[in-house]
Amino acid sequence: MAKIQSVGVMTSGGDSPGMNAAIRAVVRTGVSNGLDIYGIYRGYEGLIDGTIEKMGSRSVSNIIQRGGTILKSARSQRFLTEEGRRIAYENLQKNKIDALVVIGGNGTFTGAIQFASEYSDYPIIGLPGTIDNDLYGTDFTIGFDTAVNTVLDAADKIRDTATSHDRLFFIEVMGRDSGYLALYSGIAAGAEFILVPETKTYPDNLARVLKYDMGKNKTSGIVIVAEGDDEGGAYEIAAKVRERLPHIDTRVTILGHIQRGGAPTANDRNLASILGYSAIVALLEGKKGVMAGMVDKNVVLTSFEEAVNKKKEFLFNMLEVSRILAI
Repeated sequence: MAKIQSVGVMTSGGDSPGMNAAIRAVVRTGVSNGLDIYGIYRGYEGLIDGTIEKMGSRSVSNIIQRGGTILKSARSQRFLTEEGRRIAYENLQKNKIDALVVIGGNGTFTGAIQFASEYSDYPIIGLPGTIDNDLYGTDFTIGFDTAVNTVLDAADKIRDTATSHDRLFFIEVMGRDSGYLALYSGIAAGAEFILVPETKTYPDNLARVLKYDMGKNKTSGIVIVAEGDDEGGAYEIAAKVRERLPHIDTRVTILGHIQRGGAPTANDRNLASILGYSAIVALLEGKKGVMAGMVDKNVVLTSFEEAVNKKKEFLFNMLEVSRILAI
Protein backbone atom coordinates (compact mmCIF):
# COMPACT_ATOMS: atom_id res chain seq x y z
CA MET A 1 0.00 0.00 0.00
CA ALA A 2 1.26 3.47 -0.89
CA LYS A 3 2.37 5.63 2.01
CA ILE A 4 -0.39 7.89 3.33
CA GLN A 5 0.48 11.55 2.95
CA SER A 6 -2.90 13.25 3.34
CA VAL A 7 -6.06 12.49 5.33
CA GLY A 8 -9.59 13.87 5.14
CA VAL A 9 -11.74 14.19 8.26
CA MET A 10 -15.50 14.63 8.41
CA THR A 11 -18.50 14.32 10.70
CA SER A 12 -21.67 12.62 9.50
CA GLY A 13 -25.20 11.86 10.70
CA GLY A 14 -26.51 13.28 13.97
CA ASP A 15 -24.12 15.60 15.79
CA SER A 16 -22.84 14.76 19.25
CA PRO A 17 -20.86 16.73 21.86
CA GLY A 18 -17.16 15.93 21.55
CA MET A 19 -17.03 15.77 17.76
CA ASN A 20 -14.99 18.99 17.73
CA ALA A 21 -12.52 17.50 20.20
CA ALA A 22 -12.15 14.50 17.87
CA ILE A 23 -11.60 16.75 14.83
CA ARG A 24 -8.97 18.69 16.78
CA ALA A 25 -7.14 15.50 17.73
CA VAL A 26 -7.17 14.15 14.17
CA VAL A 27 -5.88 17.42 12.72
CA ARG A 28 -3.10 18.00 15.25
CA THR A 29 -1.96 14.37 15.33
CA GLY A 30 -1.87 14.34 11.54
CA VAL A 31 0.07 17.59 11.32
CA SER A 32 2.56 16.40 13.94
CA ASN A 33 3.19 13.35 11.74
CA GLY A 34 3.83 15.43 8.65
CA LEU A 35 0.46 14.73 7.01
CA ASP A 36 -1.73 17.13 5.08
CA ILE A 37 -5.17 17.21 6.72
CA TYR A 38 -8.35 18.24 4.91
CA GLY A 39 -11.67 19.07 6.53
CA ILE A 40 -14.72 17.88 4.59
CA TYR A 41 -17.83 19.91 5.34
CA ARG A 42 -21.30 18.33 5.79
CA GLY A 43 -20.14 14.72 5.74
CA TYR A 44 -20.69 12.55 2.67
CA GLU A 45 -22.85 15.29 1.17
CA GLY A 46 -19.91 17.68 1.26
CA LEU A 47 -17.63 15.01 -0.16
CA ILE A 48 -19.91 14.84 -3.19
CA ASP A 49 -20.14 18.64 -3.44
CA GLY A 50 -16.39 19.02 -3.03
CA THR A 51 -16.57 21.36 -0.01
CA ILE A 52 -13.09 20.46 1.16
CA GLU A 53 -10.57 22.72 2.92
CA LYS A 54 -7.01 22.18 4.10
CA MET A 55 -6.63 22.45 7.87
CA GLY A 56 -3.72 23.21 10.18
CA SER A 57 -3.17 23.24 13.92
CA ARG A 58 -4.60 26.76 14.22
CA SER A 59 -7.73 25.70 12.30
CA VAL A 60 -8.83 23.77 15.39
CA SER A 61 -7.86 26.27 18.09
CA ASN A 62 -10.46 26.96 20.77
CA ILE A 63 -12.92 24.26 19.67
CA ILE A 64 -12.38 21.46 22.21
CA GLN A 65 -15.01 23.00 24.52
CA ARG A 66 -17.64 23.59 21.83
CA GLY A 67 -20.63 21.36 21.15
CA GLY A 68 -21.79 20.45 17.67
CA THR A 69 -19.25 20.18 14.86
CA ILE A 70 -17.30 22.92 13.08
CA LEU A 71 -17.32 20.73 9.96
CA LYS A 72 -21.13 20.62 9.98
CA SER A 73 -23.03 17.40 9.42
CA ALA A 74 -25.69 16.03 7.11
CA ARG A 75 -27.44 12.84 6.08
CA SER A 76 -26.73 12.22 2.40
CA GLN A 77 -29.24 10.49 0.18
CA ARG A 78 -26.95 10.97 -2.82
CA PHE A 79 -24.18 8.93 -1.19
CA LEU A 80 -26.57 5.97 -1.14
CA THR A 81 -26.33 5.91 -4.94
CA GLU A 82 -23.49 4.50 -7.01
CA GLU A 83 -23.24 7.80 -8.90
CA GLY A 84 -22.93 9.78 -5.66
CA ARG A 85 -20.13 7.56 -4.39
CA ARG A 86 -18.30 7.85 -7.73
CA ILE A 87 -18.34 11.64 -7.52
CA ALA A 88 -17.13 11.47 -3.93
CA TYR A 89 -14.20 9.28 -4.94
CA GLU A 90 -13.29 11.60 -7.81
CA ASN A 91 -13.20 14.53 -5.36
CA LEU A 92 -10.87 12.60 -3.07
CA GLN A 93 -8.59 11.87 -6.02
CA LYS A 94 -8.71 15.48 -7.21
CA ASN A 95 -7.64 16.72 -3.77
CA LYS A 96 -5.06 13.92 -3.42
CA ILE A 97 -6.60 12.65 -0.18
CA ASP A 98 -5.20 9.19 0.58
CA ALA A 99 -7.46 8.20 3.50
CA LEU A 100 -10.45 9.26 5.56
CA VAL A 101 -11.38 9.56 9.22
CA VAL A 102 -15.17 9.54 9.56
CA ILE A 103 -16.86 10.49 12.84
CA GLY A 104 -20.42 9.26 13.25
CA GLY A 105 -22.62 6.25 13.93
CA ASN A 106 -24.25 3.30 12.20
CA GLY A 107 -25.23 5.09 9.01
CA THR A 108 -21.80 6.68 8.66
CA PHE A 109 -19.99 3.36 8.99
CA THR A 110 -22.43 1.57 6.68
CA GLY A 111 -21.59 4.16 4.03
CA ALA A 112 -17.88 3.64 4.66
CA ILE A 113 -18.23 -0.12 4.16
CA GLN A 114 -19.97 0.34 0.81
CA PHE A 115 -17.52 2.99 -0.38
CA ALA A 116 -14.40 1.02 0.54
CA SER A 117 -15.72 -2.12 -1.15
CA GLU A 118 -16.21 -0.24 -4.42
CA TYR A 119 -12.93 1.66 -4.46
CA SER A 120 -9.98 -0.64 -3.89
CA ASP A 121 -10.48 -1.02 -0.16
CA TYR A 122 -9.98 2.73 0.34
CA PRO A 123 -8.45 3.37 3.80
CA ILE A 124 -11.07 4.62 6.27
CA ILE A 125 -10.98 4.75 10.07
CA GLY A 126 -14.15 5.48 12.04
CA LEU A 127 -14.70 7.23 15.35
CA PRO A 128 -17.92 6.49 17.28
CA GLY A 129 -19.74 9.82 17.48
CA THR A 130 -23.32 9.32 18.70
CA ILE A 131 -25.25 10.05 21.89
CA ASP A 132 -27.02 6.66 21.64
CA ASN A 133 -24.02 4.57 22.78
CA ASP A 134 -25.26 1.79 20.50
CA LEU A 135 -22.08 0.79 18.66
CA TYR A 136 -20.37 -2.53 19.29
CA GLY A 137 -16.65 -2.25 20.00
CA THR A 138 -16.58 0.60 22.49
CA ASP A 139 -17.81 0.93 26.06
CA PHE A 140 -18.94 4.49 25.42
CA THR A 141 -19.43 6.62 22.33
CA ILE A 142 -18.37 10.24 21.91
CA GLY A 143 -21.21 12.45 23.15
CA PHE A 144 -22.98 9.90 25.31
CA ASP A 145 -21.66 11.16 28.66
CA THR A 146 -22.61 14.75 27.84
CA ALA A 147 -26.10 13.71 26.77
CA VAL A 148 -26.57 11.77 30.03
CA ASN A 149 -25.62 14.86 32.02
CA THR A 150 -27.96 17.04 29.94
CA VAL A 151 -30.87 14.67 30.63
CA LEU A 152 -29.91 14.51 34.31
CA ASP A 153 -29.90 18.29 34.64
CA ALA A 154 -33.37 18.48 33.10
CA ALA A 155 -34.69 15.59 35.20
CA ASP A 156 -33.44 17.21 38.41
CA LYS A 157 -35.30 20.40 37.56
CA ILE A 158 -38.45 18.46 36.67
CA ARG A 159 -38.16 16.57 39.97
CA ASP A 160 -38.40 19.91 41.79
CA THR A 161 -41.73 20.80 40.20
CA ALA A 162 -43.00 17.21 40.42
CA THR A 163 -42.40 17.28 44.16
CA SER A 164 -43.94 20.73 44.57
CA HIS A 165 -47.19 19.74 42.82
CA ASP A 166 -47.44 16.02 43.67
CA ARG A 167 -47.16 14.98 40.03
CA LEU A 168 -45.93 12.01 38.07
CA PHE A 169 -43.72 13.06 35.14
CA PHE A 170 -42.93 10.99 32.06
CA ILE A 171 -39.70 12.25 30.50
CA GLU A 172 -38.93 11.11 26.97
CA VAL A 173 -35.28 10.86 25.94
CA MET A 174 -33.62 9.91 22.67
CA GLY A 175 -32.99 6.25 21.92
CA ARG A 176 -34.93 4.81 19.01
CA ASP A 177 -33.12 1.45 19.16
CA SER A 178 -30.97 1.76 22.26
CA GLY A 179 -31.92 2.41 25.88
CA TYR A 180 -28.50 3.34 27.18
CA LEU A 181 -29.26 7.05 27.49
CA ALA A 182 -32.48 6.31 29.36
CA LEU A 183 -30.74 3.74 31.57
CA TYR A 184 -27.79 5.85 32.71
CA SER A 185 -29.74 9.08 33.13
CA GLY A 186 -32.62 7.27 34.84
CA ILE A 187 -30.41 5.70 37.49
CA ALA A 188 -28.59 8.98 38.10
CA ALA A 189 -31.91 10.85 38.41
CA GLY A 190 -33.39 8.28 40.81
CA ALA A 191 -36.26 7.56 38.41
CA GLU A 192 -39.12 5.43 39.67
CA PHE A 193 -39.17 3.51 36.38
CA ILE A 194 -37.02 3.30 33.23
CA LEU A 195 -38.52 2.11 29.94
CA VAL A 196 -36.16 1.00 27.16
CA PRO A 197 -36.48 -0.70 23.74
CA GLU A 198 -34.51 -3.72 24.97
CA THR A 199 -37.34 -4.85 27.26
CA LYS A 200 -41.07 -5.20 26.78
CA THR A 201 -43.27 -2.71 28.61
CA TYR A 202 -46.46 -3.92 30.25
CA PRO A 203 -48.75 -0.95 31.00
CA ASP A 204 -50.72 -2.91 33.61
CA ASN A 205 -47.55 -3.82 35.46
CA LEU A 206 -46.21 -0.27 35.20
CA ALA A 207 -49.47 1.14 36.56
CA ARG A 208 -49.49 -1.40 39.38
CA VAL A 209 -45.95 -0.50 40.47
CA LEU A 210 -46.67 3.23 40.25
CA LYS A 211 -49.89 2.82 42.21
CA TYR A 212 -47.98 0.96 44.91
CA ASP A 213 -45.27 3.65 44.96
CA MET A 214 -47.76 6.49 45.19
CA GLY A 215 -49.57 4.69 47.98
CA LYS A 216 -46.65 4.45 50.36
CA ASN A 217 -45.88 8.04 51.19
CA LYS A 218 -44.54 8.92 47.73
CA THR A 219 -46.41 11.90 46.36
CA SER A 220 -44.47 12.38 43.10
CA GLY A 221 -42.36 10.46 40.65
CA ILE A 222 -40.41 10.36 37.41
CA VAL A 223 -40.50 7.76 34.64
CA ILE A 224 -37.73 7.95 32.01
CA VAL A 225 -38.93 6.70 28.61
CA ALA A 226 -36.66 5.96 25.64
CA GLU A 227 -38.41 7.12 22.45
CA GLY A 228 -38.14 3.63 20.96
CA ASP A 229 -40.05 1.84 23.73
CA ASP A 230 -42.35 -0.84 22.32
CA GLU A 231 -45.47 0.76 23.88
CA GLY A 232 -44.76 4.11 22.24
CA GLY A 233 -43.27 7.39 23.39
CA ALA A 234 -43.91 9.25 26.62
CA TYR A 235 -47.29 10.65 25.54
CA GLU A 236 -48.63 7.22 24.59
CA ILE A 237 -47.40 5.55 27.77
CA ALA A 238 -48.61 8.39 30.00
CA ALA A 239 -52.07 8.08 28.41
CA LYS A 240 -52.15 4.33 29.14
CA VAL A 241 -51.15 4.90 32.75
CA ARG A 242 -53.69 7.71 33.08
CA GLU A 243 -56.46 5.33 31.97
CA ARG A 244 -55.52 2.95 34.75
CA LEU A 245 -54.68 5.56 37.40
CA PRO A 246 -56.95 8.56 36.69
CA HIS A 247 -56.46 9.95 40.19
CA ILE A 248 -52.72 10.59 39.63
CA ASP A 249 -51.77 13.96 38.15
CA THR A 250 -49.48 13.09 35.20
CA ARG A 251 -47.37 15.30 32.97
CA VAL A 252 -45.13 14.66 29.95
CA THR A 253 -41.85 16.33 28.97
CA ILE A 254 -40.05 15.52 25.72
CA LEU A 255 -36.45 16.73 25.91
CA GLY A 256 -35.79 16.57 22.17
CA HIS A 257 -32.70 18.05 20.59
CA ILE A 258 -31.30 19.73 23.69
CA GLN A 259 -29.80 16.29 24.32
CA ARG A 260 -27.47 16.72 21.33
CA GLY A 261 -26.08 20.12 22.22
CA GLY A 262 -23.92 21.73 24.84
CA ALA A 263 -20.26 21.80 25.83
CA PRO A 264 -18.85 18.27 26.04
CA THR A 265 -17.96 16.88 29.46
CA ALA A 266 -14.38 16.09 30.44
CA ASN A 267 -15.07 12.40 29.78
CA ASP A 268 -16.23 13.10 26.22
CA ARG A 269 -13.34 15.48 25.52
CA ASN A 270 -10.81 12.92 26.73
CA LEU A 271 -12.44 10.03 24.86
CA ALA A 272 -12.63 12.03 21.62
CA SER A 273 -9.03 13.22 21.96
CA ILE A 274 -7.62 9.74 22.56
CA LEU A 275 -9.64 8.17 19.74
CA GLY A 276 -8.83 10.99 17.31
CA TYR A 277 -5.12 10.49 18.00
CA SER A 278 -5.54 6.72 17.65
CA ALA A 279 -7.25 7.06 14.26
CA ILE A 280 -4.20 8.71 12.70
CA VAL A 281 -1.84 6.21 14.34
CA ALA A 282 -3.96 3.36 12.96
CA LEU A 283 -3.83 4.78 9.43
CA LEU A 284 -0.06 5.19 9.63
CA GLU A 285 0.18 1.55 10.73
CA GLY A 286 -1.75 0.46 7.63
CA LYS A 287 -5.09 -0.20 9.34
CA LYS A 288 -8.35 0.44 7.50
CA GLY A 289 -12.03 -0.46 7.61
CA VAL A 290 -12.12 -0.27 11.39
CA MET A 291 -13.62 1.82 14.18
CA ALA A 292 -11.41 3.01 17.03
CA GLY A 293 -13.18 2.50 20.35
CA MET A 294 -12.38 2.26 24.05
CA VAL A 295 -12.95 -1.04 25.86
CA ASP A 296 -11.84 -1.48 29.48
CA LYS A 297 -9.83 1.75 29.15
CA ASN A 298 -7.86 0.40 26.18
CA VAL A 299 -8.11 1.54 22.57
CA VAL A 300 -9.54 -1.29 20.46
CA LEU A 301 -9.99 -1.48 16.68
CA THR A 302 -13.21 -3.15 15.54
CA SER A 303 -14.19 -3.82 11.94
CA PHE A 304 -16.97 -1.62 10.59
CA GLU A 305 -19.01 -4.76 9.91
CA GLU A 306 -18.84 -5.80 13.57
CA ALA A 307 -19.39 -2.29 14.90
CA VAL A 308 -22.57 -1.95 12.84
CA ASN A 309 -23.96 -5.49 12.81
CA LYS A 310 -23.02 -6.95 16.19
CA LYS A 311 -25.48 -6.23 18.96
CA LYS A 312 -24.01 -4.35 21.89
CA GLU A 313 -24.80 -6.19 25.09
CA PHE A 314 -27.35 -4.29 27.14
CA LEU A 315 -26.76 -3.98 30.89
CA PHE A 316 -29.98 -5.54 32.12
CA ASN A 317 -28.51 -5.84 35.62
CA MET A 318 -28.51 -2.03 35.81
CA LEU A 319 -32.28 -2.05 35.25
CA GLU A 320 -32.57 -4.26 38.30
CA VAL A 321 -30.39 -1.81 40.23
CA SER A 322 -32.74 1.00 39.26
CA ARG A 323 -35.80 -0.95 40.42
CA ILE A 324 -34.29 -1.73 43.81
CA LEU A 325 -33.10 1.82 44.40
CA ALA A 326 -36.48 3.30 43.45
CA ILE A 327 -38.42 1.63 46.29
